Amino acid sequence: MYTFQNENADFARIFLSHRPYAAAYIKGSDTYPDTAGRILFYPAGDRGVLVVSNIRGLPVDPRPCTQRFFAMHIHENGTCRGTSVEPFQEAGGHYNPQACPHPMHAGDLPPLLSNARGKAFSAVLCDSFKLNEILQKSVIVHRAPDDFTSQPAGNAGERIACGTIVKAFRQR
Repeated sequence: MYTFQNENADFARIFLSHRPYAAAYIKGSDTYPDTAGRILFYPAGDRGVLVVSNIRGLPVDPRPCTQRFFAMHIHENGTCRGTSVEPFQEAGGHYNPQACPHPMHAGDLPPLLSNARGKAFSAVLCDSFKLNEILQKSVIVHRAPDDFTSQPAGNAGERIACGTIVKAFRQR
């Protein structure tokens, strides 16, 4: 019998024993210089891509009952250039090769949940893209949570951090 618990062990094994195929090194905008981290992309066979995020310096209020969710999306262009008024604008919109409505874009990822010290860790299995498709795309962390409704991008607010997705290691 194959159980969910066994599947979790499989994903833990992937994370612990394999090299990531790709990575995005996240850096905050001028307004959020303390936001940084990395997002690693692991092959998970025919099940998809395991996306592991580790971000620090997220702007949270340490008091109870405050907003601690941050939208995270893969964007269509592999650049983090922008202006002080519109950070990372050249990353473009969400990666959406099938022209789906939001939140069914290939680049729509679950939100990050930060602790009171501004740190977030997540691991999620995605089957909406393949590893080679996302190379030279970017990952954007937004200031607000995605509402999973508003078009075209979920009303996720300001772009606070960005990283370009690159091959992590030379593959054999």
